[in-house]
Amino acid sequence: MTDTAAARPRFAPVAAFCLFDFANSAFTTIVVTFVFATYFTTGVASDPTTGGAQWSLAMSVAGIIIALLSPIAGAIADQTGQRKPWLLVLSVLCVIPTACLWYVRPTPADVPLALTLAVLSTVGFEMGMLFYNALLPTIATPATMGRISGWAWGVGYAGGLLSLALALFGLVQADPPPFGLDKSQAEHVRATALLVAGWFALFATPLFFFIKEPEPSGIPVSLAVRTGLKQLATSLRNARNHRNVFRFLIAGMIYSDAVSTIFALGGVYAGVIYGMKTEEIIVLGISLNLTAGLGAFLFGWVDDRMGSKTTISISLAALIVTSAVVIAADNKTTFWIAALAMSTFFGPVQAASRTMMARLAPPAMRGEMFGLFALSGKVTAFLGPALVGWVTFATGSYRLGMATTLILLAIGWLLLRSVREEEASEVNLNA
Repeated sequence: MTDTAAARPRFAPVAAFCLFDFANSAFTTIVVTFVFATYFTTGVASDPTTGGAQWSLAMSVAGIIIALLSPIAGAIADQTGQRKPWLLVLSVLCVIPTACLWYVRPTPADVPLALTLAVLSTVGFEMGMLFYNALLPTIATPATMGRISGWAWGVGYAGGLLSLALALFGLVQADPPPFGLDKSQAEHVRATALLVAGWFALFATPLFFFIKEPEPSGIPVSLAVRTGLKQLATSLRNARNHRNVFRFLIAGMIYSDAVSTIFALGGVYAGVIYGMKTEEIIVLGISLNLTAGLGAFLFGWVDDRMGSKTTISISLAALIVTSAVVIAADNKTTFWIAALAMSTFFGPVQAASRTMMARLAPPAMRGEMFGLFALSGKVTAFLGPALVGWVTFATGSYRLGMATTLILLAIGWLLLRSVREEEASEVNLNA
């Protein structure tokens, strides 16, 4: 199947596409958000507040690296016509450092090792998502992109939920721990990194067999990079020719940073502010993934019927309100209720943004545009975590640090209002 999608998407490629989200969601939920990040801040770092700031700043370093590499990756995808080989390499780059997190002991001496591995695995994950997202138009028709993107996000949240449940009941809460794991050295928690690595490798595999790409162009990678970067530079200089796309990219750059920061640091926040233990944070993670998956599934239909912009706008407005309640909550019950409501809108924002980019991008420039999409999402990706880290260091309050995400959400929502979805989609899809 080529980028000009057939009348009806085939089941196997769509299932494989969704299953990849099922695979990699274990990384974001267990490593980045709910388990390992919490283990680092409360069990490895010298104290939780310092650990929260260190983890936030490490994520900002990963964001800078991704921002620098994304244009190159987009150039390779466009010029060579290949996404899957690079997705495979980057998936391995995520899986191996993730497995090596097993070696991070509960001592401040292992802080550098933990942060280095976290940065490497995050770069592999996020760069891989660029090539993964660029596969969407090859398996979906323009009329079904919204629901397939939403299905994938929903299946991804199911993957996060099931992997968290397995981590909780199979490792963290198991008494005695399996395989002779030593609780005094937090091996029952550290083993969740091995679970993630195996989960990712297993469930990502079908994508590489069932999604077909056009024949490669035969252009060498070095030439592809040079040509693609020249094309990117020309695109940036001629932004006025794609003004609507660039307005969306700028808006997405701001609100995606806020959403990613809230999602990535949510478990850390619960541990630092409410003193939640690993077991309770995993239960929180399971609950949030359940509501987030439900939101992604339901809003996939809203996306196709009402449009991506409307879906994103509604979700961002809801996120601003619910996130404010989460940050202001003075008790755990209020925090729980607001967090569950907030998570319902994570999936719709992310899924509808991917769909909107696929619809706005001219077919011949999809790789480049998804490169810009990834770049716009990552060029300031260091900003959200960095703001949280800097404000936390300056004030000694992680609550005030997280409050900076509300400003980014509001700015992104306001900028999105100037994007003309229908006109841009019509022009670009017929370009």
